[in-house]
Amino acid sequence: MLHPAVPSLLIVAFAAAASLPALAAVKTEVVEYKQGDTTCQGYLAWDDSAAGKRPGIVLVHDWMGVGDYVERRAREVAALGYVVLAADIYGKGVRPKDAQEAGRLAGTYKGDLPLLRARGRAALDVLAKNPRVDGAKLFAMGYCFGGTAALELARSGAPLVGVVTFHGGLATKDPADARNIKGSVLVLHGFDDPFVPPAEVAAFQKEMNDAHVDWEMVLYSHAVHSFTRPDSGNDNSKGAAYNEKADKRSWEAMKAFLAERSR
Repeated sequence: MLHPAVPSLLIVAFAAAASLPALAAVKTEVVEYKQGDTTCQGYLAWDDSAAGKRPGIVLVHDWMGVGDYVERRAREVAALGYVVLAADIYGKGVRPKDAQEAGRLAGTYKGDLPLLRARGRAALDVLAKNPRVDGAKLFAMGYCFGGTAALELARSGAPLVGVVTFHGGLATKDPADARNIKGSVLVLHGFDDPFVPPAEVAAFQKEMNDAHVDWEMVLYSHAVHSFTRPDSGNDNSKGAAYNEKADKRSWEAMKAFLAERSR
């Protein structure tokens, strides 16, 4: 019982706090699945307090593979009301030691688009079978290399209602494959990104228009590659650096895109 001296305002505050909804109870688990003869090790996240089936999102890692960053993002997206599978493109136990090794490994998959697409599709198939997932509302999303992988999954004709890329590569070997894209595409891009130059951006825009895809692109001023990663530092001259404004604004753009296409 509160002491008579406690102000009535404090009592109101207690009552308001008691009426607030519980915070999202995000649960996670490691998920192993196969693509051909390769075992992959993904990371599944979902809000255990939510009832019913929810949209599912395949979230693809950057060139460093499944690790702390993509797992954190998976939990954050899951807290918004989605079931998220951080896909493993490289395979179980294959994790680059440094940027040089990551570049070689990512390049291997960019050079073999059928394999890249197959790895993404294997993760999507696992997610679609999850009892918490609404199989009619599937998305793909990715960061850097993962953005490339998400787009290639869409170009393969996968049943996606939406694709989101954060500072991802946009080039592809056969632009005509864009006609296979079934859903909408959102590209979140740093205007000063030297790794995805204006010519590649223009070619992507033409690819999307020629295929009559429902697409949109948001360009963030003074942002370079990896603008969502705080561990990228703040030196734009290196070509990859964190940009707090672009990070926060792109997150809000993603949320609006996912919400609209989940209806």
